[in-house]
Amino acid sequence: MPEIKSPSLATMAVAASALRAQQGRMRVIAENLANANSTSRTAGGDPYRRQVPVFQPTRVQGAEGVQMAKVDGDKAPFKTEYDPGNPAADAKGYVKLPNVDPLVEALDMKEAQRAYEANLNVIETARVMDARTLDILKK
Repeated sequence: MPEIKSPSLATMAVAASALRAQQGRMRVIAENLANANSTSRTAGGDPYRRQVPVFQPTRVQGAEGVQMAKVDGDKAPFKTEYDPGNPAADAKGYVKLPNVDPLVEALDMKEAQRAYEANLNVIETARVMDARTLDILKK
């Protein structure tokens, strides 16, 4: 008997891959927010560098989904603040601060949340369509 490929299964697999990717993105954003005020432990050293998720296409159920391939450091420059009493200050008294902007992270988190919700809706819609198709076939 030939294998029957369900378009809704492929749709659900693509949406599930996007759910996993957005979940990973939210973890990266949470890490960025947690380290938004982390300075170096050594004088003149670099503080926490904002992390950015990198996505790539991947094959799932014969369709093209998405996955988080890696996490890269943001190349944006660090902020500096004059604080000669800080142990992380350089010889001129400046402390490098992380290149994390909490407002940008909050917006990224909202975008990831909405993408996650949209993919949940795709899965639910595909499930309902399958159920309706089965109901039609029963009649």
